[in-house]
Amino acid sequence: MKKIRCQEIGMILLGSFILATTLYHIHFQNHLVEGGFIGIALILKNLFGISPSISTILMDIPIILAAAKLLGMRMVVNTFIGAASFSVFYSLMENYSPFTIDLTNYLWAAAILGGVLAGIGLGLILRFGGATGGDDIISILLSKYTKLTIGQVFFVFDAVIIALSLYYLTWTEVAFTILAIAICSKVMDYMYYSSEEKETEATVVSLPKTKQQQHVAS
Repeated sequence: MKKIRCQEIGMILLGSFILATTLYHIHFQNHLVEGGFIGIALILKNLFGISPSISTILMDIPIILAAAKLLGMRMVVNTFIGAASFSVFYSLMENYSPFTIDLTNYLWAAAILGGVLAGIGLGLILRFGGATGGDDIISILLSKYTKLTIGQVFFVFDAVIIALSLYYLTWTEVAFTILAIAICSKVMDYMYYSSEEKETEATVVSLPKTKQQQHVAS
């Protein structure tokens, strides 16, 4: 159990590192924007001058409290690990990374690369029971009570937020960001649901053997 828990935390940390690296070195450095609660926070900052550091916390807290009841405390702990580690990794890169990935003349490449890597990072975090904040938890909860996948909810939610950002962003930035989100949602779903399919297949394969053993025993 302890070994499984260590592996779980390790994979969440790895996912957070990949996600932070992608959002800073690809999205931020090439002017791709953000959706989710970060996107809402940026809109509030532009409209009312509210600091994103305050607005994101105010949005995250009620969602995380709801998750404690609906998804369990383990999910809340893993979300805290995912969110905190992402913030630490992003801050370290923002302040100390010497690398620059300049794809401003090839935004299509930035969107594809950013979408794939962000999807891998988020997929790992979700696959091992974590999240990076309240917007991820909303995607998980809506997918549980609808026929949509987590990635589909993530795409719709983020695309709406980014579309609302058009009043201070260019069409080009918005279009390539939506492309990145579409790719990210597909990769995220593959990472998350492929593990569930493998577990289901393993259970189905083991059933005939169990029945055979019961038959021999009788």
